[in-house]
Amino acid sequence: MLAARVTLKGWQQAAVAVGSAFGALLDPKRADLIAALGETTGKPAFERVLQRMKNSHEGREILLERPRVISTQVSRAWDMPENTFGAAYAQFMGSRNFSPDNRPPVRFMDTDDLAFVATRAREVHDFWHVLFGLPTNLIGETALKVIEFEQMFLPMCMLSVAGGSVRFSEKQRNLFYQHYFPWATKAGLNATDLMSVYYEKHFHEDLEEVRRNWGIVPCPDPKKSSVV
Repeated sequence: MLAARVTLKGWQQAAVAVGSAFGALLDPKRADLIAALGETTGKPAFERVLQRMKNSHEGREILLERPRVISTQVSRAWDMPENTFGAAYAQFMGSRNFSPDNRPPVRFMDTDDLAFVATRAREVHDFWHVLFGLPTNLIGETALKVIEFEQMFLPMCMLSVAGGSVRFSEKQRNLFYQHYFPWATKAGLNATDLMSVYYEKHFHEDLEEVRRNWGIVPCPDPKKSSVV
């Protein structure tokens, strides 16, 4: 199901983390480098997420069944009625010509459980875009990293926020820290444990209803809101 894992010694893990961080700063589009950075710096965070999932009924179900967010397993979302979570996800992916099959594989986790949790965290990313109403531009992706940090405490998320801020124009930076950052911090803290949600079993439910059930407040329009 998952790619073959690579076992690293402590110094090797540090070398991969540093090299990945440097490479990702030079070329932020290198998803493989960002993924490697997340894995080599995120083991303690993924262990905490794994324990939370084991303590949750729905989380245990996910760990037992190990669903994958790949086209063969989520294609039914395209058949869901209008206004459902599944339909919103299908529209999000289709309008951007995205494929759920394009995520880089997890390679640097020690156990099958941790490898699955890291894979799951990577694969639910687009679900979170839909639920929080965030665009896929630089500001939207950076805001989602704030939410991911609040949910999982992955160091890579804050490194991504720092890296994104460097690439902002002055106008974008002001907008991000005045509007998106404070909203994302609260949104990530106030939402339920989103890694313990079996999203695929909620495709048929109303989008606004699942948002309410999971404590999710979509990002307000910066032109209409003063979220500070």
